[in-house]
Amino acid sequence: MKFYRKTLMLAALMTLAACSSTSENGASASSVDADDTCGASQYQNYVGKQLSSLDGVQIDARQVRTIPYNSAVTMDFNLTRLNFLGDRDDKITRVYCG
Repeated sequence: MKFYRKTLMLAALMTLAACSSTSENGASASSVDADDTCGASQYQNYVGKQLSSLDGVQIDARQVRTIPYNSAVTMDFNLTRLNFLGDRDDKITRVYCG
């Protein structure tokens, strides 16, 4: 019985190992692709600035969402939407796709 248990455990571990995918730099391939599909890397210079600094800025993304602190937002995940997340002081803390 121990032989079958060990064999089953080994097969499960091998299956899990086969499911992981990493790129050459060690990051998972899906997270690398998903991180910048909306062009968030172009707007990282806004981190630390006030949310109001986005007023009147021409942004090339199709969909843009500013999220003030403690705001209700939809939980749908859209890789082409650019999000600006604000903190209690209305400063941008994160710029990301989703």
